[in-house]
Amino acid sequence: MDQIDCVVIGAGVVGLAVARALALQGREVMVLEAADAIGTGTSSRNSEVIHAGIYYGEGSLKAGLCVQGKDLLYAYCAERGIGFSRCGKLIVATSDAQVAQLHVMMAKAAANGVHDLVLLTREQARALEPQLECVAAVHSPSTGIVDSHALMLALQGDLENAGGLVVLNSALAHAEFAQDAIVLVAKDGTELQANAVVNAAGLQAQALARRFAGLAAEFVPPSHYAKGSYFTLAGRSPFARLIYPVPEAAGLGVHLTIDLGGQAKFGPDVQWVSSPDDLVVDPARGDAFYAEVRKYWPELQDGALIPGYAGIRPKIQGPGEPARDFLIQGPAVHGVAGLVNLFGMESPGLTSALAIGEHVRRLLP
Repeated sequence: MDQIDCVVIGAGVVGLAVARALALQGREVMVLEAADAIGTGTSSRNSEVIHAGIYYGEGSLKAGLCVQGKDLLYAYCAERGIGFSRCGKLIVATSDAQVAQLHVMMAKAAANGVHDLVLLTREQARALEPQLECVAAVHSPSTGIVDSHALMLALQGDLENAGGLVVLNSALAHAEFAQDAIVLVAKDGTELQANAVVNAAGLQAQALARRFAGLAAEFVPPSHYAKGSYFTLAGRSPFARLIYPVPEAAGLGVHLTIDLGGQAKFGPDVQWVSSPDDLVVDPARGDAFYAEVRKYWPELQDGALIPGYAGIRPKIQGPGEPARDFLIQGPAVHGVAGLVNLFGMESPGLTSALAIGEHVRRLLP
């Protein structure tokens, strides 16, 4: 049986960042990825937004890791030549009733260490974005966008330069806990013994954890899948910044984001589904987008939204339940030496990835 120091399961942006952090510490690291390429799951089906750290509860992992991760990510992208833009965003209130929510949001952001938000009047917001309609808005200048694929390739490069390895088409069947080691058994029967294992399997993290013989079921949360569809705007974007409505319960509303090429897209919406493989965009869902978008961009023309792509948020809470924090369980939580499970790695996972890598590294002796 082959032996290795560290195995990270999942080559999404979080898994690669964790593997990189461990490898740069001088540890022997292998990443096992079930798919035939890196980053084919949630990491490639999102808005590619670098979040400021506005929305999350004070003292939460999401708040702390997002704020820390944002600074690390901007510095990393600048150092590595990865495409990004600190374009900023406007969070807009489209009714008088929503203005109070903007004030609450600013207070929450300040508690998280985000002190650059500016409350704008309608006139000030329209001076920045003339086609925007709102009652008031919050400007977040440190929000941005990133080329997530270039980021993942850079993380993989750092990992491999430090002696690490990414192995594709390597789906796991189960794991067993031996004395001072974890034995991983691949679906083809191959066995690998590791001193440390990080479950960063994203949408499959819970299903995988349930196949870890010896891990108590109480430490594996339920899986819920919140599908989000995106629609691309035909023609040029009328906005230079990201535009977000006041957040909804299960997401951040139908917002407008732009990519580094200037292409605008709207989404994601929220559709609870039973399978993480439900990735087909229903064109009919675009009908509801028009009414939502016109609350802040009344000039959106009929027929301007084209079905784009869909992603699945790996939620650990179901419909109508309060939002939950990242769930990062190390040995001190579940009692299994050398094992770290990452559950609920939804937004702001991309922004937080480098900080998550450092956090997980500290959990493993």
